Amino acid sequence: MKNQPSAAVLTENTFSFPSPAKLNLFLYINAKRPDNYHELQTLFQFLDYGDQLDIRLRSDGEIRLSPAIEGLKNEDNLIYRAAKILQQATATSYGADIHLHKVLPMGGGVGGGSSNAATALLALNYLWQTHLPISKLARLGLSLGADVPIFIHGKAAFAEGVGEKITYCEPPEKWFVVLKPEVAISTRDIFLAPDLPRNTPKKSLTQRLNEQYANDCEKIVRKHYPEVEELFNWLLKYAPARLTGTGACVFAEFDNEQSARNLFNMKPQKFSGFVARGQNISPLHIMLQNLMQAQSPLTDGADSLNPNHNPTPEVPKHARY
Repeated sequence: MKNQPSAAVLTENTFSFPSPAKLNLFLYINAKRPDNYHELQTLFQFLDYGDQLDIRLRSDGEIRLSPAIEGLKNEDNLIYRAAKILQQATATSYGADIHLHKVLPMGGGVGGGSSNAATALLALNYLWQTHLPISKLARLGLSLGADVPIFIHGKAAFAEGVGEKITYCEPPEKWFVVLKPEVAISTRDIFLAPDLPRNTPKKSLTQRLNEQYANDCEKIVRKHYPEVEELFNWLLKYAPARLTGTGACVFAEFDNEQSARNLFNMKPQKFSGFVARGQNISPLHIMLQNLMQAQSPLTDGADSLNPNHNPTPEVPKHARY
């Protein structure tokens, strides 16, 4: 998926849905709570680049996922798990064949797995006509991962607490060069590190938006992953650079596409990556709106795709760092 997608019907019963990347434009760690969760302040923005899910409806209730990922059972895949929890929550008799076109790196900090899960929930909610609102889908998504609700809500957002406090916002939609060294980073490992900063003072969204952005994970990631340090050393010769999430991807921002592509074309071959533009509305939500306008809208769920709808999801009860 590249650039803003339009509604794509591959065959009569098969649809193609974008699964966009995200960037953490900033990330601050404010505290570690007694329950081992970390309180954060972070700013999410989507990109017009990402994976793609092709979904074919089934009437027998089966969920079939392809291609197989080495070392990962389908039952443990977030896409499969998303489909199953939606089935269980709605008692639908429908199933789906789901094919993933993967371009986003694993362990890169651009939200690939979380985005895939959110796309599966939103797309199947539309195709199965199960009519769950965004608030309910976000609660289901929390059982799959802390970042999944951001993709469910579909709008650039300032997230606080352990990710449960969400405020929509509209940062500038810049162009980005996103690069990844040949290493994958475990988010859990970073948050378990004893030398991770955990006491950055909390500030208001207005304060955060009007100061220089930073990522509290960056120093420790550069220290423990020489591949990331090497990428920073190269990229900083040409532009300011930041880590997204816990890495391993590093990004630089530009005011126009040509400047971004000029730098991207200079990169050493050892670094993979892409050029993309920031989007404050998820490409997936744009597509779903187009589908609902062209076909029958979801009578109960259409309003829940409104960007002004801003519910607060519950605190997640999953992997503690």
